Amino acid sequence: MSENAREEQEFRADFVRRFSEFWQSQGRPRAEGRIVGFLLVADREAVTADEIVEGAQVSRGSVSQSVRRLVDLGFVTLREAPDRRSRLVSMDEDVWGGFLRNERDYLRQQRELARSALDRLPGLSPPSRTRLRNMYDYMTWLDGYHDTLLAHWEEYKARRDR
Repeated sequence: MSENAREEQEFRADFVRRFSEFWQSQGRPRAEGRIVGFLLVADREAVTADEIVEGAQVSRGSVSQSVRRLVDLGFVTLREAPDRRSRLVSMDEDVWGGFLRNERDYLRQQRELARSALDRLPGLSPPSRTRLRNMYDYMTWLDGYHDTLLAHWEEYKARRDR
């Protein structure tokens, strides 16, 4: 292995480690972070579970469980591979824009949870009602702002790519 290839391999491993630390600091499982980190720097559009085990340095069981959660979160997709029994794991080139789009469901669910508490608990103290009202209004405000955020993101990418 050339010196340059070894340095790249070491950097990739360090990137995966550092990304997983950030991911875990947000309350997410470390294995998920290692998988997302690996997919961010993988040189292929889609990879096998075995490649994830090796590149992310996680167990086979962690891959299966974590990939299911990452699919639900919108970070990865599973692709059929014509020459394989198992599916391949891929990450969209704009996973962050996709994350922003998928976040809307979360915001709406949280907003409805706050609304139900406000409706069904009329005897709440003023501080509790204010906290729930702020939760409801924040989720409503942020949901309404998503179209603007997405438009600005697309404009930013278009300027960058010119």
